[in-house]
Amino acid sequence: MVNASLVSMTGFATRRGSAPGFDWTWEIRSVNGKGLDVRLRLPDWIDGLEPAVRAAVAKVAERGNITLGLRLARGAGGEVLKVNAGGLDAALSALAVVRARAEAAGLPLAETSAAAILSLRGVTEAGGEAEDTAPLLAALLADLDPLLADFAAMRRAEGSALAGVIARQTDRIAALAAEAATAAEARRPEMARSLSEALARVMASAAEADPARVAQELALLAVKADVTEELDRLEAHVGAARKLLAAGGAVGRKFDFLMQEFMREANTLCSKSGNAGLTRIGLDLKHVIDQMREQVQNVE
Repeated sequence: MVNASLVSMTGFATRRGSAPGFDWTWEIRSVNGKGLDVRLRLPDWIDGLEPAVRAAVAKVAERGNITLGLRLARGAGGEVLKVNAGGLDAALSALAVVRARAEAAGLPLAETSAAAILSLRGVTEAGGEAEDTAPLLAALLADLDPLLADFAAMRRAEGSALAGVIARQTDRIAALAAEAATAAEARRPEMARSLSEALARVMASAAEADPARVAQELALLAVKADVTEELDRLEAHVGAARKLLAAGGAVGRKFDFLMQEFMREANTLCSKSGNAGLTRIGLDLKHVIDQMREQVQNVE
């Protein structure tokens, strides 16, 4: 039975929001990783934003390389300006010089308004860093929660799809293991005949050879070629994979280890087969296991 609570490390979400004086866009994306690696791209002038965001992300993800960014812009009426006294003095002095020169040349000038003076470069400067950022922080974090909910939902949806693929691959491995067991049983008469022929050849070419010793050596070869243990372990691994699928959650590391064990048994099966049909099944097993391992790499 497949449990939809399997979670993928692949996910994406974006969200736009606003508060008096500000507009913003959150964006979060993730890919697979060995652990949890969170990279943040946030404004550095909002007190408490980074630690709060890190803590929130850690509640919805246990593994993955996650990148979360915030693009923040001043909205209408949101620009807090203050007068730069030095810049204002320099601007007034320059205006006085211009007016004096113009009057000396007989060129009349219109009156200069305060708004025009404020628009001159260097007269004003942004004062956002000096303002109280607590209300903005609260608004941003309130908007972060639904973003992370969307992000987690996508990872669960991806995980559900992954679970279906992995379940089918597990079933295929089980079917191939059963096919291998049938092939291994079918090769027994052939192996016995081969060993008997080998014993006869040895005795014919070396009359002084001890028949009991030769038979013992051939029996050892037969034991080494037996694949019963490998097939039993493959069956056990299939059962373990199905339990992990049913358990769901952050089972990616356990699946990683299990895939190594699957491949170990498939490799041993191929090396011990001594039979074209059994070798073919072993190679098919390795192919399916390799495909399954690629899927498992995305499981949280």
